[in-house]
Amino acid sequence: MASRICCIPYIFIFLFVFELSNVKSVKAETDAEAASFIKSLADEAVTSLTGEGLSKEERRGRFRALMLDKFAFKVIAKWVLGRYWRNAAEDEKREYLSLFEELMVVTYADRFSKYSGEKLTIKNSEVRSKIDTLVHSVLTRSKGAQPIKVAWRVRKTGKKHKIIDVMVEGVSMGIAQKREFASVVRKSGGKIGGLLDELRKRLASNL
Repeated sequence: MASRICCIPYIFIFLFVFELSNVKSVKAETDAEAASFIKSLADEAVTSLTGEGLSKEERRGRFRALMLDKFAFKVIAKWVLGRYWRNAAEDEKREYLSLFEELMVVTYADRFSKYSGEKLTIKNSEVRSKIDTLVHSVLTRSKGAQPIKVAWRVRKTGKKHKIIDVMVEGVSMGIAQKREFASVVRKSGGKIGGLLDELRKRLASNL
């Protein structure tokens, strides 16, 4: 499988490069809440995950807690598997969720030890539905690298906000992941066993 099998986890790369500036063009309370949520996430990630002296196990534990609290993990995991989730056996569903979660953690938690002060600037927010807001931002990288446009889709359920997707340069990480997982499952005869095998391999290579 191509190296981008974990497009959704790729969004966590951006968590350790947050240094938010002023929020522009925030016109509604919902917009402001979503932008504030992203800023709070950034502050918490940098504070808890980039400190010196953290062991790998401690950083991974903190990362897992942050991920499960701030991202709609199960919603994302089920959505990217699509109809194959509905057709999977209960034990396959449990293993898929476990592997997906663990792979995110072991692959991306250690990246927080490499924080080097890149800057993410929120540009504006827009309400997309009664529960979803899109927060637009630009990631300014070091050493003259080209800035990257990143948009965060934030969903509010009750009083809680969760990130449900990230668009990098206009490309939805959720849709990219969904297409890749579907390709792997199709090659396995419509069963998710092949996908589980691939996730196990990738997890083993990152331990």
